[in-house]
Amino acid sequence: MIIVTGGAGCIGSAIVWALNKRGISEIILVDGVDHPEKKKNIAVLNYFALEDKEVFLDQIKNLKIPWSVDAIIHLGGCSSTIEKDEKFLTSTNFNYTKYLATYALNKGIRFIYASSAATYGSGESGFSDKVDLKTLKPLNPYGHSKHKFDLWAQEQGVLDQVAGLKYFNVFGPGEYHKKEMQSMVRRGFLQVLDSGKIRLFKSHNPEYADGDQQRDFLYIKDAIEMTLFFLDNPKIGGVFNAGTGVVRTWNDLAKAVFKAMDRKISIEYINMPPSIRDQFQYRTCAKIDKIRKAGYSQPITSLEEATTDYIQNYLIFNKRLGESRVSFG
Repeated sequence: MIIVTGGAGCIGSAIVWALNKRGISEIILVDGVDHPEKKKNIAVLNYFALEDKEVFLDQIKNLKIPWSVDAIIHLGGCSSTIEKDEKFLTSTNFNYTKYLATYALNKGIRFIYASSAATYGSGESGFSDKVDLKTLKPLNPYGHSKHKFDLWAQEQGVLDQVAGLKYFNVFGPGEYHKKEMQSMVRRGFLQVLDSGKIRLFKSHNPEYADGDQQRDFLYIKDAIEMTLFFLDNPKIGGVFNAGTGVVRTWNDLAKAVFKAMDRKISIEYINMPPSIRDQFQYRTCAKIDKIRKAGYSQPITSLEEATTDYIQNYLIFNKRLGESRVSFG
């Protein structure tokens, strides 16, 4: 049995979809399923059971998991980079992960978990997954909550026995429940339908022009393959970047959206809210030589190809991974 926490979320449901494509359905989904879009994410997926996340945590704490488990892919937790409640983030992203990891390690179960590129902070120490973790300085409480577990695993001497993925800017089908945390591809698509233009934040850093803030945009299908690489190779451990290794700008992304929609480019630059200016990353770009050296050899989808696939095969039809493509009409 494979347990996927956050199994109704964006990456989690995509993992289940990919496992189904391999003919695997002995899967336990762990999720609160607290949004109708999450229910749609898993409606066409094949799995053994759906467990409430708090019930599952109690089972872990009491050592009463009723299944024979081969792997835990832990993608649950709070993914909001603007969440301010540090107590909540510590409980959800650090303590929960620690309980699961401890259980998995004690039982000899493969443990794969979601770290985050937010742990790199401003990037002053670079974006290499080979850097000393203690030198990293996350900019927001979310990044700190993810970083705490990476540090804990290192301090416990178990980091090489688990696999953590520092996901960069993941986008794709299944993110429709994420509100303000939806990707700019999805939000841009909706903005173009509504007004014919895309709104991007102005730059408040003189080193970057408006819309030229830089990101590493990773398509969900590539994020899946990178994650499952560690399921297929259980002897490989550590923290690894999950990104393209190619830096792109928000302007590039907006232009890709317009092209995929066959619309004229129209970008409006708006002021960034003061509340997030000090926490805003102006540049992220994954160093991916570590995962490549570990043996991951799959080609990575370009921003333009990924945006076209997402919009033309999913967003236009309001579809998710695994759903057949049927138009609104």
